[in-house]
Amino acid sequence: MIQYTIRRILLAIPVIFAILVVTFTLARAIPGDPCKAILGEKATAEACDRFTKDFGLDKPVYEQFIIYVTKMLQGDLGKSIRFGRPVLTILLERLPTTIELGLAAMFIAAIVGIPAGILSAVRRNSIIDVTTMIGANIGVSLPVFFLGLLLIYLFAVVLKDTPFSLPPSGRLSPGVSPVPFYEVYNLTVVEGSVRQQFFSFLAKHYVFNSLITFDWKVLNDALRHLILPAVALSTIPLSILARMTRSSMLEVLGLDYMRTARAKGLTERTVVLRHGLRNALLPVITVAGLQLAAILGGAVLTETIFGLAGVGLSVYEAITSRDFPIIQGFVIVIALIYVTFNLLVDLSYAVLDPRIRLD
Repeated sequence: MIQYTIRRILLAIPVIFAILVVTFTLARAIPGDPCKAILGEKATAEACDRFTKDFGLDKPVYEQFIIYVTKMLQGDLGKSIRFGRPVLTILLERLPTTIELGLAAMFIAAIVGIPAGILSAVRRNSIIDVTTMIGANIGVSLPVFFLGLLLIYLFAVVLKDTPFSLPPSGRLSPGVSPVPFYEVYNLTVVEGSVRQQFFSFLAKHYVFNSLITFDWKVLNDALRHLILPAVALSTIPLSILARMTRSSMLEVLGLDYMRTARAKGLTERTVVLRHGLRNALLPVITVAGLQLAAILGGAVLTETIFGLAGVGLSVYEAITSRDFPIIQGFVIVIALIYVTFNLLVDLSYAVLDPRIRLD
């Protein structure tokens, strides 16, 4: 297992490098002048010359790439052209929003999609099966931006001033301010230290922070703001998980050992959940891991529609303003998260099915 993990990590290095090359190249292929995008169309030639020199954009692309990779290996992702701040700092500020949104969307997709797929397989060709599959087909076909706008109109406009009203944007209501957990518990942190940055990064996960500080007011407000974007973002992975679970369960339910389990007098519930689900989950977990990419990709649209200052919105703003360092830094971090989740999915195979040897 350890050898397999190390081998996978080493194999991920060329993958990350290839992503970096493609991202670096495509970022510079975006039409438009970064100087005009940042300083405005009326920027003088002298100002643009100074701008491109300050950010190293006057150098050949291959030289810019070598400089960028050298700094990146030292933990420096560069400085944002638009904000003039380190990309890593901006990333640490924005990433908690995307992580919280992505986990909430994946949680909804899993707790709804997998049981729906199981029920659909067990009740094959029933009204439940037909309804679930129709819902899954609609969900997978519905664009995230359209569903997001529809949810905003329904819960923020039509149901306004009712108990079902939900906030259409932002992470917290005005006036609601969470107290970081390290301040609540009087943990000693030195301003600017790695420990302080790490604690601050964790505290920006509002749901997590309010849970461990027992701040129910902030928790309620954070969850209310999270529901609509998480539901919009979860629709496609939910539908795919439901369809994949149904297909996998149908295949497992027809195997000989399932008939043997029934012949032994076990209840249908035990047969399905204990003997069938465990084997049927292997392909479902693979699909769930791949859906992470869909969630991270969908976060760009979702965060833009719901006004969430996360990685997705930052990438969108960076593309429109030709802020190359932010585009590169964020894509690399998202790629790292994606590779990590895929590794965890592979490692989970051995846990679910001990017959599988990863090393």
